[in-house]
Amino acid sequence: MATEVSSNVIEHLLSEARRAHPLECCGILLGHGEGIVQAKAAANVHPDPRQHFEIDPQALIDAHRAARDGDLQVLGYYHSHPNGLAEPSATDRAIAAPDGSVWAIIAAERISFWRSGDAGFEALPYEVAPR
Repeated sequence: MATEVSSNVIEHLLSEARRAHPLECCGILLGHGEGIVQAKAAANVHPDPRQHFEIDPQALIDAHRAARDGDLQVLGYYHSHPNGLAEPSATDRAIAAPDGSVWAIIAAERISFWRSGDAGFEALPYEVAPR
């Protein structure tokens, strides 16, 4: 079953990657069930944002708090690979928790979606939904 991703989310991810280049952009994917309906940009607080990302911890806390209060659920995260491929890097594989989160990776105007699990990352098919 494919994950449904809003066309607004696709536009947001591509725009954020362009804006941040040559640094990595990052943020949070929000929605319900298997539907990603919003992407929220976050500051990349990693000391080397040209090659790594770290989502601002306060943005994560705020997103989880809003979800507890009935807002959109945190389904996963996104980041860009400004000079790489739209697939998990060795660093991504090393830091990902096997919690079933969705990861979107943007590179060269291409977006791929992945699910982190016990066996590492698995490619996640998706369909673009209208706004």
